[in-house]
Amino acid sequence: MSPAVLGVVPARGGSKGIPGKNLRPLAGRPLLAYVMDAVRDSRCVDRLVLTTDSPEIAELGRRLGYEVPFLRPTELATDEAAMQPTVEHAVAQIEAKGWRPDIVVVLQPTAPLRRGEHIRLALDILERTAASSAVSVTEIPKHYAPQYAMRIDDGRLIPYLPEGRHIARRQDVESAFSRDGTVYAVRRDVLMREHDLYGSDCCPLILDASESLNLDAPADWTAAEARLAS
Repeated sequence: MSPAVLGVVPARGGSKGIPGKNLRPLAGRPLLAYVMDAVRDSRCVDRLVLTTDSPEIAELGRRLGYEVPFLRPTELATDEAAMQPTVEHAVAQIEAKGWRPDIVVVLQPTAPLRRGEHIRLALDILERTAASSAVSVTEIPKHYAPQYAMRIDDGRLIPYLPEGRHIARRQDVESAFSRDGTVYAVRRDVLMREHDLYGSDCCPLILDASESLNLDAPADWTAAEARLAS
């Protein structure tokens, strides 16, 4: 029997980096529409729930086909609120109605290049392994790798990591990766019992930089408009 998969899409009303981003059209469509496209294409998410504190975003979500059975509490919609308790709250609300997922997939609207394949690949990792979670990442360019980073100490520039002092060539830099926000897939019990989005055994879903774009600042929005128009 296939695991029951719940998709959770966090989309709060407030945003300082890109004001109003969850209602603002990107290449003529709201961000929530891109998430819905990927979920439908994946054909492996049983239920898709929108968690928001905004009645306007909630209404948009309903028009697009999301389940919006609650509004997110104010304390989970601040700039300081973490993702994990927000997702836990959404799962608890769904389970209170009598349906329990095996796997929770978190899909942030700020990753508009997401495809159904990305969701399927993350779930495939969990199906093939005993991993607690699968998270999408992209490789950090070598010249930004931690071993090349510097810090200023008492007015002097020194390597951020001690081993950086002995690395002179990019070829010698160990690969490093950054979470890109495309997909987080976590086993329900890890999330709800350990209160962790990752658990102790997190597998990477490595995406090429061309497949990844995270909307954090206005410049990212401009870049996304150009990529989606091409």
